[in-house]
Amino acid sequence: MKAAATVCMLWLIAVAVYDFRERRVPNWLVLAGAALALAALGFGNNPFDSGWRSSLAGAVVGFGFLLLFYATRLMGAGDVKFAGALGLWVGLSALLPIWIGASLMAGAHSVLWLALKRWPFYPRLVLMLAGPSRTSESDAPTRRPRIIPYAAYLALATAAWMVWGRQS
Repeated sequence: MKAAATVCMLWLIAVAVYDFRERRVPNWLVLAGAALALAALGFGNNPFDSGWRSSLAGAVVGFGFLLLFYATRLMGAGDVKFAGALGLWVGLSALLPIWIGASLMAGAHSVLWLALKRWPFYPRLVLMLAGPSRTSESDAPTRRPRIIPYAAYLALATAAWMVWGRQS
């Protein structure tokens, strides 16, 4: 595995862990990933073998497409920014299979959460799937709860794509 691939994988793991635990992706983590992707591109060491044009298009499409979901309040801003930084790493051609994989995982998360919420056989699992409670925040009544850690699922789908998806 190339050094850039290892760096990308560590970044993906950090994003997934942070998003699963906090249901948010901090700006410093997104910016670090974008800077590392730009450095990998600059040194010609991109683990996804995407060039500048594909990577920049991936960033624009990744950010722009998920921005529609943010505008309708269906997704958090961290997910949108992460998708833009992820596009820099993977390029335009890898975004569709990664989005499909992440969306399937997020859909399974939703179905499991709804089923367990309705039939609470495992109440601790419902709490884990729902994420941390944010009742102490002053803006809690105006914000929608973030049940689905979509950036984490994007990161997991990307990691799977790195390991299995690019093989011929």
